[in-house]
Amino acid sequence: MSGSSAKSDISIRLLEIFDAIMRCGTTVEAAEQLGISQPAVSNGIRQLEAQTGVTLFERLHRRLQPTEEAVALHEDIKPVFGLLRGFASRAQDMRQGISGRLRVIATPPLGHTVAPIAMRRFLKDRKGVSVAYDVRRLEHVVEAVQSGNADLGLALGLDRHMAVNVEVLARTHMVAVLPKGQETDGNTVSAATLADSDFIGLEIESRLGQMVRSAFERDGAAYNPRVEVRYCATAAVLVAAGIANAVIDPYTAAFNRSIGIVERSFLPPIEVAAVLITRKGIPRSRLQHAFISEMRKALSDFETAGVRTSPVRSSRNDG
Repeated sequence: MSGSSAKSDISIRLLEIFDAIMRCGTTVEAAEQLGISQPAVSNGIRQLEAQTGVTLFERLHRRLQPTEEAVALHEDIKPVFGLLRGFASRAQDMRQGISGRLRVIATPPLGHTVAPIAMRRFLKDRKGVSVAYDVRRLEHVVEAVQSGNADLGLALGLDRHMAVNVEVLARTHMVAVLPKGQETDGNTVSAATLADSDFIGLEIESRLGQMVRSAFERDGAAYNPRVEVRYCATAAVLVAAGIANAVIDPYTAAFNRSIGIVERSFLPPIEVAAVLITRKGIPRSRLQHAFISEMRKALSDFETAGVRTSPVRSSRNDG
């Protein structure tokens, strides 16, 4: 770059000084607003006048009177500083966690139950925040977080994963669900009891389906579901229709009580973890911390309401 062209480059800082004086009227007030000394303001104006070759101010009674040229030039740069102030304000909102966009993806057991409650509370006082929300199968949740297409993933039954961080938010147990009016005596239902009649199983390729099948095997009971479904919510609907009993997660069970199902503890116990999935090597934003906090509270509320969970306060696993 030649010397003459370099000379014509005007820094944002000089324009900022010019804008401050145009708005404040004195070098003292401009210096206070910018957090610099009064001589620095005066030097900045002299430098700007030298670079532009235009007289910008005339001193009248210890005040700087802008020339017609200064007024015209200030009109040109006012939109720029409006954008800069807007940028600074938005950046501050982001730092404070009250502005920005959050991308959340969850598997159905949490995505259709607890997570919406957490999201409602999260959004309540954050008018400047928007959320991209999706509910998918576990492999899609992991893939979205790993690839950076989602900020946070929520799932049930994932212990660890080599490609992402997995943090346990709460621990719970699967429950047996029966059609209302067909309840068994007692507070528990065993795998052997379910095996003696028709029951609804979860897709065996799914993680929860594998866990249920393993429980049947531990109990020495045959795992031969009359109906097999992909999602716990589907199983709940079929149970409510009186088709058969099933073993599902307690969150889905709690959200479907109104359709005509009852819950019983399932034996042998199947412990499952409600987990948070995040991308490796990426620090969490204030928005992410805020949503995670609401998710923990929502899970804790479920425990208080009678869902069999145990919140985990700090058990981060970077597996």
